Amino acid sequence: MAVISTEDEGKFLMDVRGEQIGIVTEIDPVEQVAYVDPDPSLTEAWVQSLGRGDANEDDLEVPAESIETITDSEVRVDADLSSEA
Repeated sequence: MAVISTEDEGKFLMDVRGEQIGIVTEIDPVEQVAYVDPDPSLTEAWVQSLGRGDANEDDLEVPAESIETITDSEVRVDADLSSEA
């Protein structure tokens, strides 16, 4: 399990196959949940990359225990979530 923080907002969420699932819109550091927009527009992706976005009701909730690794640009889960998006 990875520990996620607000610094991970704006990163791409990738599945185990390296396919992009969406973009992290918001992190709840207390509950350790990442909220992911599975279909961001270009403008939304740009705003998220600046760490200025917020989660919407249609965002996916990804618990930290599902996250395998975090890099400078992506959060990678240990499962194939793309079928849920």
